[in-house]
Amino acid sequence: MTSDGGSTEPGTLRPGGRTARVRAAVLHAAGDLLAEAGFDRLDLAEVARRAEVGKTTVYRRWGTPSGLVADLLGDMAEQSAPRTETGSLDGDLLANADLVRRTLADARQGPLFRAVIAAAGTDPRAAEALHRFYTVRVAEWAPCVRQAVVRGELPPDTDAEEVVRSVSAPLYYRLLTTGTPPDAAAAERAARAAAAAARAGVFAAGPGPAAG
Repeated sequence: MTSDGGSTEPGTLRPGGRTARVRAAVLHAAGDLLAEAGFDRLDLAEVARRAEVGKTTVYRRWGTPSGLVADLLGDMAEQSAPRTETGSLDGDLLANADLVRRTLADARQGPLFRAVIAAAGTDPRAAEALHRFYTVRVAEWAPCVRQAVVRGELPPDTDAEEVVRSVSAPLYYRLLTTGTPPDAAAAERAARAAAAAARAGVFAAGPGPAAG
């Protein structure tokens, strides 16, 4: 525990100075290795070599590949682009879908996410870290949906987080089932489908729309 009662679990500290530079170098090296070789080959000694830091430092601070992935995802969540607010539900969801599309199409980020998602299927700590990452990202974009409720575009009891999840879900599904990053057309379809469903009350907390 730290003096203020916080956790000292490996990979959770946020100090400055040289330690921050070491952390940045290690996380960058870990991301590169994940994208190149996957979670199964995320070797801490190789990460240390690429980051040009001592192996002891890496093992002492992160402990395991899972600890390193947890810190990497935490850093990625902090560094991710903030939400775009266009003044309309359609515009905001299109912006969200396009951000996801560009991330998954990126030569480094796309393979990195595939590796982390694969790791989450077998490693509980990787799964927990991935869950935290998406909790942060969904919470970042949910205000766009709440603002649409205030503007009268959506039912008042719309679940904002579920609307945001419904935008990115088909894009990740496309990546994982085809191995091909979603294109601009797929991103637009996902955003427009989520907006249409939200307007129809699909994500409302009360009873769904009546059958025709």
